[in-house]
Amino acid sequence: MTIYLHSADNTRKPGNLNDPPPEAEEVAERDLNPPCVLVFNASDPSGAGGLGADALAMASVGAHMLPVVTGAYARDTAEIFDHFAFDEEAIAEQARAILEDVEVQLIKVGFVGSPDALSTIAETASDYPEVPLVAYMPNLSWWDENLIEPYLDAFRELLLPQTTVLVGNHSTLWRWLLPDWSGERPPGARDIAKAAGEFGVPYTLVTGMVLPDQFIDNVLASPQSVLANEKYERLEAVFAGAGDTLSAALAALLASGTDLVAATTEALAYMDRCLDAGFRPGMGHVLPDRLFWAEPEDEEDDDEDPGAPPDFALPPHDTRH
Repeated sequence: MTIYLHSADNTRKPGNLNDPPPEAEEVAERDLNPPCVLVFNASDPSGAGGLGADALAMASVGAHMLPVVTGAYARDTAEIFDHFAFDEEAIAEQARAILEDVEVQLIKVGFVGSPDALSTIAETASDYPEVPLVAYMPNLSWWDENLIEPYLDAFRELLLPQTTVLVGNHSTLWRWLLPDWSGERPPGARDIAKAAGEFGVPYTLVTGMVLPDQFIDNVLASPQSVLANEKYERLEAVFAGAGDTLSAALAALLASGTDLVAATTEALAYMDRCLDAGFRPGMGHVLPDRLFWAEPEDEEDDDEDPGAPPDFALPPHDTRH
């Protein structure tokens, strides 16, 4: 099944490289540029998630991120201690300035810190109804309980009606969208997609569904059917930033014109490779290596090539007073 989020008129075409007529030069230049994704998210000093994760993942799959800073985490690689939300006017002005200059192919929304910020973002997105929106809902268990409920309510009422694809972990989406679930079994991806569909969401990507034999299932569903699923073996390490990585890659691929099912499959494969190459920069969790593809391949022969260019790596910093 092939499902497109862009009409044929919006499909990106390669630019004309054979001296296009003057009136087509601007169009050709735009076609040669990477797709632009407007991202609302917080700054994360650990690099696990937030705008840093979005930037690396999107660049890795060929998109240009337009970051709107909605706040900042106080966190390390093990846990989130606090979040400081930006004033909604500061968020609105950042978005307004760049949207008046750059044409965006997609909007992505991560954790933005307050109902007021969600209201501002929803108002901004409503001015661009033709632009798809990918929304990622992270686990908020670290946050103050008195802040979680109004945030989830605002997200549900203001942003979900404009969301094209909702991304989230199975347990997170279950507790949020089906809090009164009373079935004998946990809700499936389609159950969650139906709950999201009641607020206008056409597609939901449910991740982290536990399967027997140490496998994890990730399922793309609409309220009517399951569209795609990818199973991966569960890794032993505890990761931080997997959801940000996946949602950013998916947003970038959709912005490039990839159809939804193919973009989901590619984004999941990318996330799996990032996790497989994960690293631990501190004393906490393992972080996805979003630039795994840039690592040099192991050489069987360690002998230096006499014809190789000199190494201009900087020496260790050694300040003397």
